[in-house]
Amino acid sequence: MDMKMLINGQMVESGAWVDVINPANEEVFARVPHATETHLDEAVAAAAAAQKEWEKTTMAERRTKVEELSAALAENEADLARLITLEQGKPLPEATGEVQWSVGYLAHTATLELPDRVIQDDDDFFIETRHKPLGVVGGIIAWNFPLLLCVWKIGPALMAGNSIVLKPAPTTPVAALRLAELCAEIFPAGLVNIITDKNDLGPKMTEHPGISKIGFTGSSETGKHIVKAAANTMKRVTLEMGGNDPSIVMPDVDVKAAAEKVYGGAFLNAGQVCLAVKRAYVHDSIYDEFCDALVDIASHAVVGDGLEQGTTVGPIQNKAQYEKVQGYLEDAKSCGNVIAGGEVPAGKGYFINPTIVRDVKDGDKIVDEEQFGPILPVIPFGDIDDVIERANNSDYGLGGSVHSKDVAGATEIAGRIESGSVWVNQQLNIGPHIPMAGFKGSGLGVEQSTEGLAEYTQMQVINVAKTA
Repeated sequence: MDMKMLINGQMVESGAWVDVINPANEEVFARVPHATETHLDEAVAAAAAAQKEWEKTTMAERRTKVEELSAALAENEADLARLITLEQGKPLPEATGEVQWSVGYLAHTATLELPDRVIQDDDDFFIETRHKPLGVVGGIIAWNFPLLLCVWKIGPALMAGNSIVLKPAPTTPVAALRLAELCAEIFPAGLVNIITDKNDLGPKMTEHPGISKIGFTGSSETGKHIVKAAANTMKRVTLEMGGNDPSIVMPDVDVKAAAEKVYGGAFLNAGQVCLAVKRAYVHDSIYDEFCDALVDIASHAVVGDGLEQGTTVGPIQNKAQYEKVQGYLEDAKSCGNVIAGGEVPAGKGYFINPTIVRDVKDGDKIVDEEQFGPILPVIPFGDIDDVIERANNSDYGLGGSVHSKDVAGATEIAGRIESGSVWVNQQLNIGPHIPMAGFKGSGLGVEQSTEGLAEYTQMQVINVAKTA
């Protein structure tokens, strides 16, 4: 299956190809164009021209087009879900959920407004704030949610009056190019451009003088490089990056119910979620019981090809991450006790069984670093002030959670966690109406909601003296 890029309203090839591998069997199932810097320049030029006309449109006109894209995704749900599973590996029901989330995110983003706000209106002055488009947005996305992350950039960029040049991850570009085909049928030529590479055009995008903003989802290390490169042209940046998200489990919980929530928050998408539970701190009075409950849940996992019925855990998406997670697995075995999983199945595919490791401590690599795979370290604690300090002792601050029957007490604890999103008695409750932000090394700026839309604009103040 050969795919094409979208540049200036046309689906184009490049003369060179990038193979796309199905992580469930390590076989090439598609090819996408390898864009050059010339293709990037063409896409930026087309986007700049289209944006000049798009910014003149009303919010109602923009809303209609974004809603059309939402409807097109819904109409092509089965096709898109299958492509997501083929390239990313997640089970087909999860891939279907990703398409449905994408539909919902676009539909909600289309309803958002950034109205002018009057600051002062008296006999002397009229002062108001307005939100102006930035111009051309560059979107760079990770491989764990290859469709959803695209619409997270496209929706707000267009609703704010910008155009966009989007670059999906080179290991998961296929659903993005199917999205490109739909965009070509809906939007004016040049407004949305989607190009594919071998991980070599990212720096060119962040340095490009024709791009006014970078919206990035990916690793913290890459995010740091983007900030440095963007500084030369004073680009705006929104960065949603990694996390080492703690979950604190208090002694009064229903152990089975809390274990199911923590497990679900840790192993969704084989643990390849920036907001996933990466370390569980469990009160020592229920530690053994909680570990046993996690083991029981893990024992029922079905690891395999995401297209096979009944699969609950798919493969790691790519070979590099697969090898990295195996390194964390070896670390877990050396510093703690693996009580579930721990095996790397023989045969083709980047599979690792859901792994629970206990009797580890802060300072161990498996606890201190982001695994981004199906491994959950479980650490005991006794004192709440001490565990909050340990939870916050991280360069990351993306997500976190607290589980307790004392909702008010858990909410107070949540407020002390240094993370952008902290859930109480739940995991991964996100939505297009809920702002998403990160503390420390987990990000800059806000995504989703009206606050996220504002990140795609420049505020302008109009200050009028009523007397000449």
